[in-house]
Amino acid sequence: MKNLVVSGYKSTELGIFKENDPRVTFIKAAIEKRLISCIEEGLEWIIITGQLGVEMWTAEVVLDLKENYNINIAMIPPFENQENRWPDPLKEKYQELTFVVDFFQPLYKGEYKGPYQFQAKNKWLVEKSDGCLLLMDEDNPGSNKYLYDIVKEKKGYNVYLITPMDLEDIVEEIRMNDPDYWG
Repeated sequence: MKNLVVSGYKSTELGIFKENDPRVTFIKAAIEKRLISCIEEGLEWIIITGQLGVEMWTAEVVLDLKENYNINIAMIPPFENQENRWPDPLKEKYQELTFVVDFFQPLYKGEYKGPYQFQAKNKWLVEKSDGCLLLMDEDNPGSNKYLYDIVKEKKGYNVYLITPMDLEDIVEEIRMNDPDYWG
């Protein structure tokens, strides 16, 4: 597998409204663990659209991983200026990421025109990748449902999930590695 799409819940779908929410640390740790495994098996490109939440956190994880691994990240938003309605600190973070990722190009020129742009984005992502990593609970897929429905149907396509159980395992792993935990 050479190209992997990473997506998942938007931060608001997880009830996370501040970037310093402690849950972000656990989510990033789970993403990092999965990505390292894929990178060590030959992954070359990670593709995101840059939406708030899992995708922005993935970009941060990948930029850190670049210090030790030969990995690239592409940000392909569905249209230009997708961050227009976001809070200013998140707009700034997004705009900074557009300059530091290895490749950035919106799928459609111009502003948001309609839901067809999101449908086309999901199809394009699956066509251009070998697999998808989703942070998702199958019982409550949220906005992930649309991408997940497409990836499940593509034959020979690798679909990896980070589930609530995986997040619980990461929390426990981090807790067990904390010297203060053992008192």
